[in-house]
Amino acid sequence: MLITSLATVSVPATPAEAASSYGAKAVAIAASKEGAPYAYGATGPRKFDCSGLTLYAFRKAGRTLPRTAEQQYRSTRRISRRQRTAGDLVFFPAGSTMAHVGIYAGNGKIWHAPRPGTRVRLEEIWTENARYTRAN
Repeated sequence: MLITSLATVSVPATPAEAASSYGAKAVAIAASKEGAPYAYGATGPRKFDCSGLTLYAFRKAGRTLPRTAEQQYRSTRRISRRQRTAGDLVFFPAGSTMAHVGIYAGNGKIWHAPRPGTRVRLEEIWTENARYTRAN
């Protein structure tokens, strides 16, 4: 049998491209929650804390994350700052634990639920001490 045409199949060439399909969805979901109020322990859909927002966005995008920032950090693959791409997780350490997490949006910015009294927003990464991971 002679095959005269092949169907085009899109296969990710790099881990970043593989992450981008669900990562892009997670970024869009987080962005859709802009202005939602911060509430400690909240996981959406109307209120969030930092890890509640990441958990919610990734769950809606088709990936499962654990509940807290520390658990999310431990369960995802470390990447360098140079490897980060939209949809990766950005962690902010305090002592020996991860105290805060957001979703990398590109261009040095994250979507996050900052702290009590604030709302979900897009913000510049404010420290060089941030750590980056990718949900597999």
